[in-house]
Amino acid sequence: MEKIGFIGLGIMGLPMAKNLIKAGYSLTIFDINTKAIETLMKEKVEVAESPKRVAECSDIVITMLPDSPEVKLVVFGPGGVIEGISSEMLFIDMSTIAPATSREVYKALKEKGVESLDAPVSGGEVGAIEATLSIMVGGLEDAFDRALPIFNILGKNIVLIGKSGAGQMAKVCNQMIVGITIQAVAEAMILAKKAGVDVSKVRKALLGGFAQSKILELHGKRIIDQNYKPGFTIKLHRKDMNIALETGRDLLVPLSTTAMVASNMDALLSIGSGDMDHSALGFLMEKLANTN
Repeated sequence: MEKIGFIGLGIMGLPMAKNLIKAGYSLTIFDINTKAIETLMKEKVEVAESPKRVAECSDIVITMLPDSPEVKLVVFGPGGVIEGISSEMLFIDMSTIAPATSREVYKALKEKGVESLDAPVSGGEVGAIEATLSIMVGGLEDAFDRALPIFNILGKNIVLIGKSGAGQMAKVCNQMIVGITIQAVAEAMILAKKAGVDVSKVRKALLGGFAQSKILELHGKRIIDQNYKPGFTIKLHRKDMNIALETGRDLLVPLSTTAMVASNMDALLSIGSGDMDHSALGFLMEKLANTN
């Protein structure tokens, strides 16, 4: 088995790392959050003092980080991955970042003889825990084939989209659809509630028709139950919507509905609700409609 380095043990990264350990992989880990490190100390892992050291100890390095600046710091910063790589190593970034950043990392590592993949995921914390993530991959087919045994441990729907950056482009589209659909579900649930209709029965009826979706099933229930414990936070989804809007501007594609949902996420951030689950768009609708 190839030795894996894993950098980024957050809400998604920690259960992903645990699934790789469970599958028998030897992991070298790094995170600035010492509590996350302590969570894995009872497992068979090596703790590295820097991303550079992770690369030196690993055949494959996986990063799962919040945004483009963190990925660039881990790869290019002092004690970064690029300082510890060898030509036989494979780099896999499973963060959700700007496609342009993925292409920048790909080019820099390629010049050092190292292949890399951008492989963002969808499925939230539950998907990470249950290893049912959808994984969207950009990069060369040979690198994808090498990474596939690892992807099969972490997810169920694994698609090589195209060249470097294509995986991130697919994730941009995913986050737009998810955000817009949560907004639609939130508006529908709060409208029914304000009308005095049994919202649980409305949801049940809609799940049997053309409006059925995973988001109506899962986030519709969250909104009804007012359960906004984070599986994926508003602040992270707002970051993803910003990537979408920036990409739209670059490509001259108007994204008016995406912009509206992003604005509602900004409203939640402004009242200190950025750490709530992204289904908290329902929480905002409750406040605007005065149905709390």
